[in-house]
Amino acid sequence: MGFHTFDPEGADRLEDPSRFRYCSREELAAALAPDADSRVADLGSGTGFYTREIAPFAGRVDAVDVQPEMHDAFREQGVPENVSLVTADVSDLPFADGALDGAFSTMTFHEFASPDALAEVRRVLADGARFVAADWSAAGRGEDGPPVDERFDADEAAELLADAGFDVERAEERPETLFVVARA
Repeated sequence: MGFHTFDPEGADRLEDPSRFRYCSREELAAALAPDADSRVADLGSGTGFYTREIAPFAGRVDAVDVQPEMHDAFREQGVPENVSLVTADVSDLPFADGALDGAFSTMTFHEFASPDALAEVRRVLADGARFVAADWSAAGRGEDGPPVDERFDADEAAELLADAGFDVERAEERPETLFVVARA
C-alpha cells in the first residue's frame, strides 16, 4: 500500500457533496451508533466533511489528521463546538487506553492501515466500541480515488482489523468502495 496522504492543495475537493454517493451520513451514523455521551474520533478527518455530519450525534468528536493544513481548511469551513482538532498520526494517537467510544474513517483507511496503526486504534477504543471504515476498494475500477494498487479490498481490511484484535461484524464490497464495521 502507498500510505500516502491527501495533498492539502486539493482540500477544497473534500467538501464536494457528491462524496455522499460513496458513504452517506445516515449509513455512517447508523454503523457507528454514537449517542449524546459518546466520544468518537474521525481518523483522517481532512477538512471535516464527515466530522461535521457525525458531530450532532455524539457528545464529542476528535478530528484527527496528520496534516495541520487540513485543520486550517476545517477551520475555514467552521468547526462545531463539540469537535476538537487533533494533529496526530493514527499510529501514535494522543488518547488514553479505552478513551474512545467509537472511531471512523472515510476514504482514508488506505492511508494509515498498518498493523501498528490498527493496534493503536484498538488501544484507544473502549471494549465493545465500533470502528467503521468506508474506503476506496482494491476491487474497484479506479475511476475515482487513489490508484487501485494503493487500496485494500474488504477481505484484506477485515483481516487487518481481526489481526489487530477487532471482531469484524461487516465487510462489504461495493462498486468502487468497501464498508467495514468492527468492534473492539
